[in-house]
Amino acid sequence: MKFIVFALLLISNLLSAQDSTYYLSAHKKSDDSLKYELNQIIKNHTEFTYTSSSTDVWDILKHTDRDTANANNVILLYSGRSVDAAQEYNSAAGWSREHVWAKSRGDFGTSNGAGTDVHHLRPCDVSVNSTRNNRNFDTCITCVDVIDNGFNTGSKRDANFWTFEPPDAVKGDVARMIFYMAVRYEGEGSEPDLELTNTLLNNADQSPLQARLNTLLHWNRIDTVSNWERNRNNIIDSFYQHNRNPFIDHPELAEYLWGDSIGLTWMPTLVDTSMYTVSKKCTN
Repeated sequence: MKFIVFALLLISNLLSAQDSTYYLSAHKKSDDSLKYELNQIIKNHTEFTYTSSSTDVWDILKHTDRDTANANNVILLYSGRSVDAAQEYNSAAGWSREHVWAKSRGDFGTSNGAGTDVHHLRPCDVSVNSTRNNRNFDTCITCVDVIDNGFNTGSKRDANFWTFEPPDAVKGDVARMIFYMAVRYEGEGSEPDLELTNTLLNNADQSPLQARLNTLLHWNRIDTVSNWERNRNNIIDSFYQHNRNPFIDHPELAEYLWGDSIGLTWMPTLVDTSMYTVSKKCTN
């Protein structure tokens, strides 16, 4: 028992030390300078292919989104259901890989980089993935329930507007993944320059934009960071891409870039790492 307590304290201290240095270059920055420094910190990560005989996105998601109550399963993002991880697509009877920043919004497809960045890729039911399509994220007005195999997911699409509203439990998760993408991909080289907007886009629009910014900011405020998100962030950083989602470590960053703290300099407090879990690397 003493060893376990010591190990947990050591992990917590290591993560606290990392947080104090990982974002150091972004301290006391604001606006475009803050966004630039965050981009410099998280870019140049290790990239994996979408589908491969070696470690690919399928393999990583089986680790990052593993059901803690059943190691053979993954948790679906918009449904919350636990499904067999081995059922990769399976002729549309299994699960799919949802690009939370829709891959058509910037037309990057499944190419290495934005198309395979697991900070915004999540397991999803095939039919729910199809329903979400490239809909803007927003609160629905004329709501239609999204059903997954007879189960009401809590997600909704709007009957009149091209929008999708995830369930309350993952609204903040979605916002923080979108914020990550808008900072990570700034148009360098062949990468898309992803930006946030309050203008709803139609389904044919391939502009590198994602809406709706004000709604995403609200979701980030009301659905705070969970231990699930923190653990997922640690797995991606420790075992795969070796970069972090700053908006999971410091959700207030969204306010400094797009919200109520624009123009103010950011000086963070350390992340509370007392509840962090570092999982063992899976062998696929």
